[in-house]
Amino acid sequence: MARVQAVFIDRDGTIGGVEDRVLYPDEMIFFPEVEQSIAKLKEQGILVFSFTNQPGIARGEANKEDFEMELMQIGFDNIYLCPHEHNSGCTCRKPLPGMLIQAANDNDLDLRKCVVIGDRWSDLVAAKEAGCTKILVKTGAGEKDLARYQQGQYFGSYKESYPDFIAEGFSDAVEWIVNNCTD
Repeated sequence: MARVQAVFIDRDGTIGGVEDRVLYPDEMIFFPEVEQSIAKLKEQGILVFSFTNQPGIARGEANKEDFEMELMQIGFDNIYLCPHEHNSGCTCRKPLPGMLIQAANDNDLDLRKCVVIGDRWSDLVAAKEAGCTKILVKTGAGEKDLARYQQGQYFGSYKESYPDFIAEGFSDAVEWIVNNCTD
């Protein structure tokens, strides 16, 4: 892979939280070393973007500004967030690559030079559709989604979206990027 231009990072389960439950900004607890790992990417000249589905916004349970403020405070360069419900018909909700395409347009990125880090197979499908390198972390839903794949439960684009790297956690994923995708 050529030098990485940007890393897109899922929120819930990837950089903090608990398995299979969204935590809103007033209750989110980030995993250890998240801020240091984000800083390590930025030291390499890599842009760091959020890439998250947050349907609680559409339901009135949270607001976009709180998510943006939370993530900008720990070092993200920009926030790409889908606020829509699962069956809303939007083009941004993962597993669709809409947020990645929007970020590429906004920041003049070649998505083949970008990496997605997530804990769900939907993150990997979006990454594959956009041409990004795919990293699955075993935190959050990662272990469970990996087991589903290994048991043959995924078909179509889900079956075709195997990760390029499987990381124990977020800091492990960042180390892999720094060691394998930078000059």
